[in-house]
Amino acid sequence: MTPGTPGGSPDTRPSARTLVIIPTYNERDNIGIIIERLHSALPHVHALIVDDGSPDGTGQLADELAAADEKGRIHVMHRTEKNGLGAAYIAGFGWGLDRDYEVLVEMDADGSHAPEQLHRLLDQIDGGYDLVLGSRYVRGGTVVNWPKRRQWLSRGGNIYSRLALGAPLKDITGGYRAFRRKVLEKLSLDAVESHGYCFQVDLAWRTMQAGFTVTEVPITFTERERGESKMSGNIVREALLKVTQWGIRYRIDKLKRLTKS
Repeated sequence: MTPGTPGGSPDTRPSARTLVIIPTYNERDNIGIIIERLHSALPHVHALIVDDGSPDGTGQLADELAAADEKGRIHVMHRTEKNGLGAAYIAGFGWGLDRDYEVLVEMDADGSHAPEQLHRLLDQIDGGYDLVLGSRYVRGGTVVNWPKRRQWLSRGGNIYSRLALGAPLKDITGGYRAFRRKVLEKLSLDAVESHGYCFQVDLAWRTMQAGFTVTEVPITFTERERGESKMSGNIVREALLKVTQWGIRYRIDKLKRLTKS
């Protein structure tokens, strides 16, 4: 059912039917807090917690949160194994597309993505954009409590991705983003090659290549206070390799098109 406006008429904005997808693995200390913040900021938004069989009981707590929510805004998907952020999001996208959600949002469970700033992304979706990225590196964006090494790694990864792919985005690696459903319906999600954090680059790149409109809005990214980061050297190496391959492929295809014209 579409939420109504104070005057009683239906709210026809795309953001009136928003699903926030939150992948979890050992996030018991964080998930309740982030859901509470989300619904304090935007009470009408639904959340799908995609738990990859967390041994710390995150999935059980998620079920309890869903059962306690009388408005039916919290949903839970239980997966039996941990096989990457991308796979969790793709499963969540499929779940949301099978329902009548118009906007699907990626959000971390650890508090690094402020639910209080989600309206910035949704306002741009309602304004006509197809994909909106929450950006740490556009004017007004900030990073809080990140070690210098992580900042250099993140900025370097974004610069490299921008140069390799020719994508005019300041924060193509960021994981706080909102999609219109038509984007995800058109992309071949089963063909997405990446499962780690370069999944974010992959999906943004595919969205641009498909001709959809993309913009960035400033966010404050705050390093987690509870739990451990999932970042690893293998994730960084996968991202570097994949982006290099995509960049080479893009330039070869571009050269072929030029020679044919």
